[in-house]
Formats: sequence, structure tokens, C-alpha cells
Amino acid sequence: MLANLPVTDIKGIGEKIAGELNDMGIQTVEDFLFHFPFRYDVHEIKPITEIEHQEKATLVGKVVSEPSLSFFGRKKSRLTVTLEVDHIAVKAVFFNQAFAKKHLQRGELVTVIGKWDQHRLQITVSQFQKGTIKKKDTHQPIYSLKGGISLGFFRKSMKQALNSFGTQIEEILPENYLTDYKIPARSKALQQMHFPENGILLKHAKRRFIYEELLLFQLKMQWLRKQKREATMGNAMNMDVTKINAFMDQLPFELTNAQKNVIKELLNDLKNPYQMNRLLQGDVGSGKTVVAAIGLYAAITAGKQGALMVPTEILAEQHFESLQELFGDKAEIVLLTGSVKGKKRKERLHKVKEQDADIVVGTHALIQDDVFFNDLGFVIVDEQHRFGVEQRRVLRDKGLQPDVLFMTATPIPRTLAITTFGDMDVSVIDEMPKGRKPVKTYWAKENMLDRVLNFVHKEIKQGHQAYVICPLVEESDKLDIQNAVDIHQQLQEFFPQDVRVGLMHGRLHTTEKDEVMKQFAQNELQILVSTTVVEVGVNVPNATMMLIYDAERFGLSQLHQLRGRVGRGDAQSYCILLADPKGETGKERMRIMTETNDGFELSEHDLKLRGPGDFFGKKQSGLPEFKVADLVQDYRALETARKDAVDMIESGRFFNDPSYKKLKIAIENDPIFNGQVLD
Repeated sequence: MLANLPVTDIKGIGEKIAGELNDMGIQTVEDFLFHFPFRYDVHEIKPITEIEHQEKATLVGKVVSEPSLSFFGRKKSRLTVTLEVDHIAVKAVFFNQAFAKKHLQRGELVTVIGKWDQHRLQITVSQFQKGTIKKKDTHQPIYSLKGGISLGFFRKSMKQALNSFGTQIEEILPENYLTDYKIPARSKALQQMHFPENGILLKHAKRRFIYEELLLFQLKMQWLRKQKREATMGNAMNMDVTKINAFMDQLPFELTNAQKNVIKELLNDLKNPYQMNRLLQGDVGSGKTVVAAIGLYAAITAGKQGALMVPTEILAEQHFESLQELFGDKAEIVLLTGSVKGKKRKERLHKVKEQDADIVVGTHALIQDDVFFNDLGFVIVDEQHRFGVEQRRVLRDKGLQPDVLFMTATPIPRTLAITTFGDMDVSVIDEMPKGRKPVKTYWAKENMLDRVLNFVHKEIKQGHQAYVICPLVEESDKLDIQNAVDIHQQLQEFFPQDVRVGLMHGRLHTTEKDEVMKQFAQNELQILVSTTVVEVGVNVPNATMMLIYDAERFGLSQLHQLRGRVGRGDAQSYCILLADPKGETGKERMRIMTETNDGFELSEHDLKLRGPGDFFGKKQSGLPEFKVADLVQDYRALETARKDAVDMIESGRFFNDPSYKKLKIAIENDPIFNGQVLD
């Protein structure tokens, strides 16, 4: 196997070069062969009439004039020569390449590469060579290299490696996938990835490896999912469907079709014998809490307890109140947060332990050692990205393999959801309840601040409230951003004394934050100046204004989350983005925000503008590093790979059919499985 051969088996690679290759993560012949170019210098020779203005072009022409060389400044030169290309006179200009003069003889053919000026019929030359370019060299591979390894040496070594070991590249995909998807065999695709004969063959080779990479990843995810499910057999709930239907019928509002679909998925999970591991995505205000409540009620009818864990105390209190309204006397609900102490806490813990409490709502206080459930069957974790993996595991362990639903109001693009949560089932509420008024969003420049603040004052005089968001707590020398403390002071001076302005930021203690938030929720504060700590959770239906300073500093998803803090009552709400973006990306963000209220559409735009690493934050994204695949561009291939992986695992073909043997070995060799035999 090529994975067992050291890289020194390639002719011309000694110990010194092998050491430098090791620093690049290349230790074996297989590692070397699968170190793909990150781009190609394309030298496609097209007729002049087909070349776009300012495009990088390759021209082959005959030198028809004596080269003219002039010097200016220190060590700067300009060399011009006329070439005849396709019977057209073209001026070729060489900057700081005086040596080229002696290579440009009248009557000789020359190939020049550079930027094409359609209006002047001129090319600014970056590279040239005498004679015509060889047809097979039209796509020159460019590799990411370290140390003293030159590009020329690496290309030469790659040719050597392909000549010596290319025939040993084994096909890992079953034959029918190659035929159905019209993709080349692995060995042929590898050859074309390094030294493509033309653009079309390179495209097919890339398509092959994009699919292979995504399929291998999805197979790992689906196999891990199968393992988890089978480890939690015997978890079925015997629910009372009549009671559940009656509970849904008496709700004071009509459920959307999206909510009904998710409820169906949820109830199926609860009654099947495997442990539920589901992510529920829903935009702010889409009605996730009601779906969660129906799931909790279903668990109660099966004689189980339910738990809802949220990141903050004030959010826990709001959920507690809304669940009490929904359930009435149908369930005993208990609130457990850090503030519940002494006798009260003891009483509530006793209720939970004896199952006198059906539902427990709380913060991370739910996972403390003194909390014991009698029969915890269903756990909901809201804004799951706010809790660490360990915290979520501890809550799971409080029950005997309880069903778990993770909820998030951060719309995650489908491609990232499939990739990041590949071992989970994903449900989406992509429809807003009837009658909800969309938040009107406007983009204002800094010089319009007075007009904006007068508009805020008008809303406050009508009895409404406003959020004002700023990016930083205190001034940074590097970033010219007005900070929360300054803005708080300025707004106190701008508004009359009867308008109370509060301040909240990340450096306040949790109890101080909760106190400020309570004052705002009870309309004791009319304006809340805050950093993004206000982003998730609290429901203040009376707040109709969201003003965001330096809005260009935020990503689309974060802006949308902030906008979602308003528009929760009956009155029309507004979001004003105060921004003066310098770059096109920043301006594009502002435009998109004013055009759509759809969080999923925005998240897709955000992914395109910022890339997957920045979407979650590079450090905690947990996204795999793909060599060829791109999560933004290759979403169709990702969908196909996931569908195929699910089919292979669920049908059992992956484990039993001999034509899948090589694919199975490729997965077993992955460090995740540590050589474990998959069955």
C-alpha cells in the first residue's frame, strides 16, 4: 500500500527533502501524490477577439519590430515590442525586464503571458518564452510549499512519483457510482489533477475528488450516527396521542405548516427505540418554544420528566412563565437557576427527585451534582452553541439516555448544518407565524445621527422602547469605534431626563446584567445601550427600535440576530444600521440587510461573503479541512454525498457488499476510527 511507503521511495527525494516534506504533513508516497495544487497558471491560447478586457491572456506572435528599451527612476525600465498575432499588430510592454531585449529577435515566434488591454490592443507582459507553448503545459500546477523546496523540483518529483506509482492507485468507489455520476477513475483523475491535459479533464478530475472527499466525510458522520443510535436501543416512549392532539387543539393560535412538520419529526423520534439527537433551527420569533412545549407534553403523557436548559437566568424565567401559560394545570413546572437558594431550592430539588415536577426549566444550575431526576426522558438545550460539549453531556447523563433536542435561533446555512451537525438530524422552522409584522430595516450614514435619534425619541414618546448596540466596551487604539460607555453618556445628554438610558456590557457581573435586563423588560429603562451580550434570548415585546452603531463591523447573521430582539409585539418595529462601510463587502451587507428578513437567506449570503471559518469563528468552527471541496461552492455535491452515505449505511450495503470493501477500508484507516473494523 502506498500509505506504507516512505516518501524517500520517490526517486530524487533524500532524507533532507523528506524532512522538509514532513513539515508539510507529507510522510508517505500516498501523502505526496494527494498533495494537490491549490491553483493553476492557465495558458489557454484564445483568439484576440475572444479575450476580455483586463483578462490574463496568453498570446503567441511573431516579433515584427526592434525592441525599444527606456530607463526611468532607479533600476526601472520599460521595454516595448510589436508582435503580429492573428494578423493583428499588438504592442507588448515589459516593465523591469530589460534582459528580455536580447531574446526578442525580429521574425521569431514568442509566447507572452500578461494582462490584456482590449482598447489599446496591448499586453502588459508578466512572463514570456521563446517559441510556442507546448499544448500539454496549458495548465501549470501551483503547489503550496514550505522550506527550501522549489516549485520546479516539486513538479519534477510529482511526475516521477506518478510514473513510478500511478498504476498502484486503487479505486475505492464502486463501479456504478463512476458510471452514474460520469466521473473518472481515481488513477486517471489523480494524473489530471497534477498535470491536466485541458480544462475539461481537470474539471472532471476535481468533480471526482470533491465527491470522494465529501462522501468519505459523510460516511464517517453517518456511521458515528448509527453507532450512537444502536448504543441507545430500548428508548421508545409510549405517548398518549389523544392527549397530545387535544393539547395542540387548545393552543390560542394556529401552528404554521413548518411547525407541524417539525412536531411530526419530533414525535416520531420520541416513539422510536433510538435516542433522539436532533437540532432544531428556527429564526427568531418562528415559534420554537411551542414546538418544544409539545415535545415536553408528549414526554409527560409517557410518564417521563422533561428539562429545558437555557443560557441565562432571565431567559429561564421567561421560558418558565410562557410554559406555565401554555400548560396551565396540565403539568407541574419548576424553575431552577443560580438565584434559587436555601429552602426554596431544597423544596424544588425534592420535587424533581420524587417526580412531583414534570418539567424543570433552568440554566446550567440543572447540571449541578445535587440535581437528581426520577425519570428524565426528554432534554431540550436552547441556544446550544452557548453551552460546552461537557455541560451538554452532563445534562444527558442525568437521565437514562434521554431524547435530546438542541435548539438555535442562529440560522445556519444548510451546507454547514449538514457538515457540522452531520451526526445529528436537522429540523428547520422556515416560516413565520401569521400576523407578525416584518421589521423595517434602514441603512443610515453617520451624518444622519441626529435624524435617527429624533426618530428613536418619537417611538419612545409613543410608549415604546429602544435597543442601541455598539461593538466594543471601551476604546481601542486599533479600532476607531465609539464605545458603549461613551454612547451611553452621549444619549443621556441628548434625550430629556424622563427618558431613562441603561447600560449593559460583557464586563458586568451576571447578576448586574440580569438586573439591567429586568429593568428594561419592565419599561423602567426606555433605552438600553448594550454590546452584543443582548444578542440571544430576552423577549421585550414593547421594544420597537434597534439602532446598531458601526453596523459594518458585524456579520449578516449577527446583525439579523440583533434585529430579532425587536418586532416581538403588535406594533411596527424598526432596525437602523448606522454604518459607513469603505469596502464593497460592507456595502453589500448593508444592502442585503435592508432587502430581506429571511434569516436563512441571510446566512447563505453571509457564508458567501465571509466563508465557513468566519461564519462560526475560526477557532470553534470544528469544520473539517477539505483539500478540494469548498462548502460554499460545492453544496450540491455535499447534498448528493450525504444522501448516498445515508443510503449506503442504512441499507447495510456499506458493510456487506464486497464492491464497497475499498471504501470501507478507507474509512477504517481514518484516525477517528483508529483501525477499528466497522460492522
